[in-house]
Amino acid sequence: MINLISRTISQISSLLKGLQIKGFLAIVIVGFLVLTTNVAPGQSNTGLKERVREQIQQDDSQRPRTIGEWNKEARETKGAPGERLKKIGEESAEAFKQFGAGYVEGAEKTANDVGESAAQTGKKILN
Repeated sequence: MINLISRTISQISSLLKGLQIKGFLAIVIVGFLVLTTNVAPGQSNTGLKERVREQIQQDDSQRPRTIGEWNKEARETKGAPGERLKKIGEESAEAFKQFGAGYVEGAEKTANDVGESAAQTGKKILN
């Protein structure tokens, strides 16, 4: 009986020596993260997909919205590189216009937020 216990302890000891501590700790940490993280990939992404799709559809521009639309437009103007370049130029101008409008809107919102924060800080200092 003592011989069996000593053999079992020596086998466990040799097994533990064979494992590298870093690898073991990495496995333990990854296992802990996997078991404690609450992730439901199928459910959480559906709302995001719908919101993105709605935002894309709200855009009233005539620019292609998907790669399929870009490829279709490229096939339509395959024999006329001048026409293709003209369309690309027009679409780029529209994209920069939309980007500029969004930039101005964001800058105005930021400026308003900074102004409000400064006013609140001034009131706190006076009190």
